[in-house]
Amino acid sequence: MKIPHGFARKGEHRVCRLEKSLYGLRQASQNWFHKFTTSLLAIGFQQSNVDYSLFTFYQGASFLDGLIYVDDVVVIGTDPVRIHKLKQYLDQKFYIKDLGKLKYFLGIEVAWSTIGVSLSQQNYVLDILSESGLLGSKPSSTSMDQQHKLTPDAGSMCVDLGQYRRLVGRLLYLTITHPDISYAVHVINQFMHAPRQPHLDAAFQVLRYLNRAPGQGILLPANSSLTLRAYCDADWAGCPSTWRSTTGNIIFLGSSPISWRSKKQSVVSRSCAEAEYRAMATTSSEIIWLVRLLQDLHVPCTLHVSLFCGNQAAIHIAANPVFPERTKHIEIECHFICQHIQSQFLQNQSSIFEDRGYKYGGLIWRSRNKERLPFIKQHFKPFANNCLSCILAQRLDMEEDSRELEPPSCIRVDIKPQPELPSPDCRPVTEKLPENPRNSQ
Repeated sequence: MKIPHGFARKGEHRVCRLEKSLYGLRQASQNWFHKFTTSLLAIGFQQSNVDYSLFTFYQGASFLDGLIYVDDVVVIGTDPVRIHKLKQYLDQKFYIKDLGKLKYFLGIEVAWSTIGVSLSQQNYVLDILSESGLLGSKPSSTSMDQQHKLTPDAGSMCVDLGQYRRLVGRLLYLTITHPDISYAVHVINQFMHAPRQPHLDAAFQVLRYLNRAPGQGILLPANSSLTLRAYCDADWAGCPSTWRSTTGNIIFLGSSPISWRSKKQSVVSRSCAEAEYRAMATTSSEIIWLVRLLQDLHVPCTLHVSLFCGNQAAIHIAANPVFPERTKHIEIECHFICQHIQSQFLQNQSSIFEDRGYKYGGLIWRSRNKERLPFIKQHFKPFANNCLSCILAQRLDMEEDSRELEPPSCIRVDIKPQPELPSPDCRPVTEKLPENPRNSQ
């Protein structure tokens, strides 16, 4: 920090050494996170090894979890008394504002009912439509034409490059609750450096598709099972510019989608089986991470995860750890899936509905065909509550019922520590909470 005017002597080049981190410094966010982490660890919380912003505390049948994003904290638990003590402890450590039951967090609207929890971004969608002037436009039945291929040099350059980049960035955030636009956003995101008019038209089509149901999102049923199912798929040389394939996968916890991705593969595949095999390897990595996350949350999920793939050749390669002539060039990092299949951590299966010409993973890397909507609505109902592409997440009316789900609390923490920290005697939690006996095993 430079010395203020009037304190520096002529010819001297001195600076001030800060005693505390202030806003605007590069280290400010890291120092704040370290301080908050130290405060939670001091009262017995454990920091997750797979997500450093997640803190858990378990004692017997009761649990208390906290998720932090900068200065916003979500607290969820089974013991209201312990939740109240945690709020008091944080209020003595920092200036906090209790926002009550969780209804809105980071642009995501949360609605609770006896049916389950719905996540949507209705206000966010309406803001984008209003800003783009498409609020009253004719809705589109698909997010992108299935046969439409975008190229880097088609059409004229966009007049306002910033408009396109802002729009695509906001659409990327919308994929948090809209898996059905993942592929379309993945495609238009490839032209951020030099967008052209056809690329902007494709982005507007995504907006017109969202205009059909702005409140659509994801429903997490309350009575869903805790079985993990993963579906993966890939096209072959689908990119007209690089001839690289696109991986699409989606992972369900029971009937709730919890992870999905549409991403172009890093290398060119020599066959469709190779492209599908790479998609299986990518999906396996995500499954391993999710299983570890669920273990940190003490969610009793199944130890054997079903991985569905629609290519028999790729399944044969994964289930038989040999190196034939046509697959010996594949990177060794992709072959770790064979180890997990042999240990029966993954159970590889052919994709259901394959004989009908459509698969779960294809919904993530393909644009939806208008003629396939009736089929999707009919056959995806058992897994995703009406289907993956038309996931039900309308705003649910809260029912005054004894079975109503109890939402977690939401706390906003103001990053201004008090001059004097409270003594250990005034803390709501005076002693370190006992360690979870499960973790000692």
